[in-house]
Amino acid sequence: MSKKVKYYYDPESLAYRIISPKKLKKFGYAFLFLIASALFGFLCFVVLMNTPYFQTPKDKMQQREIDNLTLRYALLNKRIEDLDEVASNLEDRDNNLYRVYFNSAPIPTEKRRGIIDRARYKELEGFDNSELVINTSEKVDGITKALAVQSKSLDEILKLAKQKNKLLSAIPAIQPVKNEDLKHMASGFGYRSDPFTKARKMHEGMDFTAKTGTPIYATGDGIVKNADNSLSGYGNHIEIRHGYGYLTLYGHLSKYKVRPGQHVKRGDVIGFVGSTGRSEAPHLHYEVHKDGKVVNPINFYYGNISAAEYVVISKIAYQENQSLD
Repeated sequence: MSKKVKYYYDPESLAYRIISPKKLKKFGYAFLFLIASALFGFLCFVVLMNTPYFQTPKDKMQQREIDNLTLRYALLNKRIEDLDEVASNLEDRDNNLYRVYFNSAPIPTEKRRGIIDRARYKELEGFDNSELVINTSEKVDGITKALAVQSKSLDEILKLAKQKNKLLSAIPAIQPVKNEDLKHMASGFGYRSDPFTKARKMHEGMDFTAKTGTPIYATGDGIVKNADNSLSGYGNHIEIRHGYGYLTLYGHLSKYKVRPGQHVKRGDVIGFVGSTGRSEAPHLHYEVHKDGKVVNPINFYYGNISAAEYVVISKIAYQENQSLD
């Protein structure tokens, strides 16, 4: 096949002349063709290298490791979620059971969990699975903080429990005279008729009628404040400081069995019934003070009487009769 020949019209000679292509131009076309072919080939190579059909054995091994790590992280996240649920249950019991029982304020969620600063995971960014790793790290750090707060809270609860035992021992919770030793419960707390003036006045304790020499018991653990006759009208009397704002007073005793500064336990014999001071007959005048104010002692006899006995005593205590002092 003959090579095509191109002509152009020359107006000066009024004739057609053959077009002779320049060699440099031919070379340029050939070079551009080679460059374009090389670029196309490179792009094809890159595409093929990023498809699973043309992975090297090393690439396949790395991919399996990545898949395995991704699976392990997924399993780890599931275990973390289970741990988080357990931690949440502990927090709920801590706030709504333990701390309520010991009259302690609940710990708010923001203090238990806090806000995790994502800036601390800066070095984990920029990888294919960065978000997965960062989220897992956040969960682990969140649970770690929650468990640290919970541990500290349980230490506090243990301390409160020990204090609670002391408090329960200190509260004046029994009658100062045993039921079998009583003649009767003469007068209760409230406005009563004065045995000497017959005027109606506040009676700040309870009167227990018993024979002279009947044992009187400390109604709670404490330290003897006074054992003398320094208070007008009470005769020989004992005051016991129990702590936690509680103080008990035992009046009109015939004699003491304790001294000031002595530690006593609930149920210890501290003195004996008498009729000293402003008293009409042998009896024990008993008072309970809380935070400097007198309170009705009948509210504290849950330690050694039955419900039936409490009903009987309360009926007598609330009758507006005459006191014995």
